[in-house]
Amino acid sequence: MAEAERIIGTPGTPDDGGERTVAPGASATSGADQQSTADARPGRGRRIAVLFAVAAFAYALDLVSKMIVVAKLEHHAPIEVIGDWLEFHAIRNPGAAFGFGGAFTIIFTLIAAAVIVVIFRLARKLYSFPWAVALGLLLGGALGNLTDRIFRSPGIFEGQVVDFIAPKHFAVFNLADSAIVCGGILIVLLSFRGLDPDGTVHKD
Repeated sequence: MAEAERIIGTPGTPDDGGERTVAPGASATSGADQQSTADARPGRGRRIAVLFAVAAFAYALDLVSKMIVVAKLEHHAPIEVIGDWLEFHAIRNPGAAFGFGGAFTIIFTLIAAAVIVVIFRLARKLYSFPWAVALGLLLGGALGNLTDRIFRSPGIFEGQVVDFIAPKHFAVFNLADSAIVCGGILIVLLSFRGLDPDGTVHKD
C-alpha cells in the first residue's frame, strides 16, 4: 500500500488530483467512514469549478457559433474551408448528434435533459480533475443542443438543432456534438485507466 501511494500520490495533495488507490477486491473505506473520508478530502470545490468552467466555455462557444451561422450562413451557399473536404453548410437537424434519428426529436430532448441531471448528481462526489473536464464537455454540449431543442422551431422540445460543420463523406455536426464526443472519449479512456469520478484508482 505504501508503494502504491508513492506511485499514485497522497490523496488531497495539489499535484495528484485527490486520487486514491484501491487494491483489487478491496475498498478504501465503507459506510459512514467512506462518507466522512470523502467529505474530509479537499479539492472537490476546485473540481466542480473546473467542470462548470469547461461547460460554460463549451456552451458559450456553441451558442455564439450557432448565432453567427443562423445570421450569416443559413439560406446561403456553403463556404469552403478546406476545398470540398470541409465546408460550413448550415442545416437544421431534428435528430441526434450527426443527424441520426430524426423521427425521435422529443426522445433525444429527454435524453439530453437526463444526461444533465446525471452530471449534476455526479458533481457531488467529484474529486478527479480529468473527470471534471470530461463531464464539463458533456454538460456544455448537452446544454448547447438542448437549448436548440427548447427554443428553436418548430416548437418547444421539438426544436431542430443548428449544424454547420460538414466534412466530406460525413454527417454535418456542430461544436456541441464535438464537445459531447470528446467528453465521451475521455470518459472511456479514464475508465480503462481505472480512474473513478471520486478520484479512486483501481489497479489490476
